Amino acid sequence: MIQTLAINTEDTDIKDGMNIFGKALKRGLDIFVSFLGLLFLSPVFLYVYIKLRRQHDGPVLFRQERIGKGGKPFNILKFRTMHVNSEKDDTPQLAKVGDKRLTPVGKFLREHHLDELPQLWNVLVGDMSFVGPRPERQYFIDQIMKENPDYELLYQIRPGITSMATIYNGYTDTMEKMLIRLQMDLDYLHRRSLWYDAKIVFTTVKLLVNGKKF
Repeated sequence: MIQTLAINTEDTDIKDGMNIFGKALKRGLDIFVSFLGLLFLSPVFLYVYIKLRRQHDGPVLFRQERIGKGGKPFNILKFRTMHVNSEKDDTPQLAKVGDKRLTPVGKFLREHHLDELPQLWNVLVGDMSFVGPRPERQYFIDQIMKENPDYELLYQIRPGITSMATIYNGYTDTMEKMLIRLQMDLDYLHRRSLWYDAKIVFTTVKLLVNGKKF
């Protein structure tokens, strides 16, 4: 259950709660841990690569433009989980639990969050951080901002692989969930710290180990 947030999202003066030292250390940790992750998880990358190649359904890696820090676009990387040309008429569609566009291998990767592993590269090069708001496509950002223009405040920080909103809000397959996620992300922006980031990472790992799907 999502608790009531203690932040007023109508306050357009919401600032990044992390100081300069914290930001520098956070970036250093992102670089160090993502490098180690790419190195030590290389056997997993190879395994997934082989499974996807045997599927014979398009490229192994999926690239999609998302909006990051400063409102600048970047290409997020994932292992492909859906059939090629899964969006009709190139109109963006939200992923849903039990999405029929998923391939058999893709469904397994999604359920165990293995499709997100290539984002270690996004973290290493500075597109993303381990903890932060999930990056969104401009198409959906435009829709969110019609309801709450405070979304622009998230451009102050790098988007992340995980967040409290990701853990507790799950798949954002409705506008209602998108707006709840925005509130939670603004709360994170307001109160974030290295300690809070560590708590989010610990909670994420704990839930993944326990088999929680989100």
